[in-house]
Amino acid sequence: MESVTRAGQEAARRRRRLVRAIKQELRDMSIQLTLLNHAVGGRLELRGSDLECLDLVSRYGPLSPSALARRAGMHPATMTGILDRLERSGWIARDRDPGDRRAVVIRFERGRVAGLLRLYAGMNAAMDEVCAGYRDDDLELLAGFLRQTTDAGRAAAEDLAGGRDTGQHVIHGGG
Repeated sequence: MESVTRAGQEAARRRRRLVRAIKQELRDMSIQLTLLNHAVGGRLELRGSDLECLDLVSRYGPLSPSALARRAGMHPATMTGILDRLERSGWIARDRDPGDRRAVVIRFERGRVAGLLRLYAGMNAAMDEVCAGYRDDDLELLAGFLRQTTDAGRAAAEDLAGGRDTGQHVIHGGG
């Protein structure tokens, strides 16, 4: 009986170590992706927040400035400065909203995609190599894990933005 309890305790300790390791690796990945984006932004003469907004517009656009501000978690006045910089440098265009001619939507200038993709080519090639080492069901599992992690991060950010500090969504604490 004692060996069953000991085995259960060891399994619980192992699981806590694995969960801690995953949280640490997610933190390390976040730092490395931030550094990569900083290097890309430096090459393009874009601030980090400009690059993040550009990514959001390219993925979810066209977007209204207020919708982009919500997705980026930024104040609308801050967004105006970012959009002015991105428009001046030819990354985005402001078009009249076809549904409401008084409003504008922001769209990504597709002619700029090749230059942007070229800067991420090394990372994309490395990710292709990493993914090549996994079976399709493993990739489905990993994609699901990353999707859930993204959702947890979004929920934690929304909690903090709403003034709540629940501590329920922390990925980089202990175990």
